[in-house]
Amino acid sequence: MSDVVDTPPRRAATRPRQPPASLSDQAVVRLREMIVLLEIAPGAILSEPHLTAILGASRTPVREALKLLAAEGLVLLRRNRAAIVAPLDEAELHHLFEVEVALESHAALLAATRMSQAALDQLARLQVQLEDRHQAGDWAGYIRINQRIHSAVVAGADNPALAETHARILGRLARARNVGLSAAGRMEESIAEHRAILAALQARDAERARTLFAAHVERTGELVARHCAEHSPGTARRRRTTR
Repeated sequence: MSDVVDTPPRRAATRPRQPPASLSDQAVVRLREMIVLLEIAPGAILSEPHLTAILGASRTPVREALKLLAAEGLVLLRRNRAAIVAPLDEAELHHLFEVEVALESHAALLAATRMSQAALDQLARLQVQLEDRHQAGDWAGYIRINQRIHSAVVAGADNPALAETHARILGRLARARNVGLSAAGRMEESIAEHRAILAALQARDAERARTLFAAHVERTGELVARHCAEHSPGTARRRRTTR
């Protein structure tokens, strides 16, 4: 009789399955994207019946989504009235871009020396994709990749506290940035700025990466401020009175 004991074959290790996203989570993700991509304009009324139809969710998940997005500053809840997309406030956006300049330019400074070569190579691929989406006239695709580039630089800083702070205001930052990108000629200008930032990061030139990223964000902030000034209620009234 053989002394060898048969043992059952080992099963390949399997990753635990992630629970499916709840209806509320799905509604939050989709509604946030619609607001950030400017598919729903600032100040627009968020009718619950309309949202349930376009999001494919019942009123309870939609209401939960509105509450969460209100906490992010993207939605404004009103007593006994329908919620609205948070309007653009020039003073608030000025402060928001001051924070973005500080966070993202410092992230670029750190990323220049801390980012792995693999992460830099991925950033270069994202730059190619960004330019391809622009050439194809794919606004939504361009915006998504642009956001991935900014987030990749922040991640490259390898500073969890910085990344956490950035994530808290990412929705409002992204929406404001997209307003700036909608200005005529800004996408081409932004692409050139991204190329220069990528070159500085690849050269491991920390100070140049910081300076270029600060100027990049400041330029977008200028265009958003101009947009707010041109579309403020006071400006509209003045236009009507001068006709």
